[in-house]
Amino acid sequence: KGAIRPGQTILEPTSGNTGISLGMICKRKGYPLKVVMPDNVTGERTQLLRMYGAEIVYSPGGEGSNGAVAMALEMAEGDSSYYMPYQYGNQANPDAHYHGTAPEILEELEEVTAFVAGLGTGGTLMGNARRLKERDPDTLIVAAEPLQGELVQGLRSLEDGFIPPIVDLSLLDRKIFVSNRDSVVWTKRLMEDEGLFAGVSSGAIASIAVRVAGELDEGNVVFVVCDDGWKYLSSGVYTKSLDELEADGTLETASFW
Repeated sequence: KGAIRPGQTILEPTSGNTGISLGMICKRKGYPLKVVMPDNVTGERTQLLRMYGAEIVYSPGGEGSNGAVAMALEMAEGDSSYYMPYQYGNQANPDAHYHGTAPEILEELEEVTAFVAGLGTGGTLMGNARRLKERDPDTLIVAAEPLQGELVQGLRSLEDGFIPPIVDLSLLDRKIFVSNRDSVVWTKRLMEDEGLFAGVSSGAIASIAVRVAGELDEGNVVFVVCDDGWKYLSSGVYTKSLDELEADGTLETASFW
């Protein structure tokens, strides 16, 4: 579409995953990439981004992904040499789920009673919500939202003040809060009970999906495993007990999502 002018640098705020994907694409296309990322993400994400040649600008970890978004927007507004895809405000984000993820779900299930996803950029929730409610307006759309102030990269609390532009709150039937502790508990359960090596945000979403299912008499509850665990091994989540994670401060200070 000609949106990227010659000589521009791709700039994007990220908790890691979108930035890594952009790193791969920019490496193949020959575009320079700069990502803004909280300074307390796991080392694996930093290593992967550097492997792809991305330049990393760190935002204060205590501000979470909201801080990265604010810093990237300020950088982009002040320098026309940047092109920012801006996953939080780019309609292509929910459209990918409207045209991709949701049809895959509907191909497998005749009806979806409830759909649960994490509240991150909003793309997964919004795209699936629109498509699933077109099929059945009674489908319950549930957002898994971190507790306000928790250091949660990849998920966000709307109570912290930033609502991504692509988020249409009218499509959400419920928002349910989840703690870091419950997220880690269910990340471990996904591995121990199902053999799923999922990221901690997926554990958060699983915990809410189980809660929603417990409130239903029957039906299908779908949740999205949005990440695997490879980028979070250094956090110790998969090898340490909950007591150890609490004792060393990981549950309070780490941002593994």
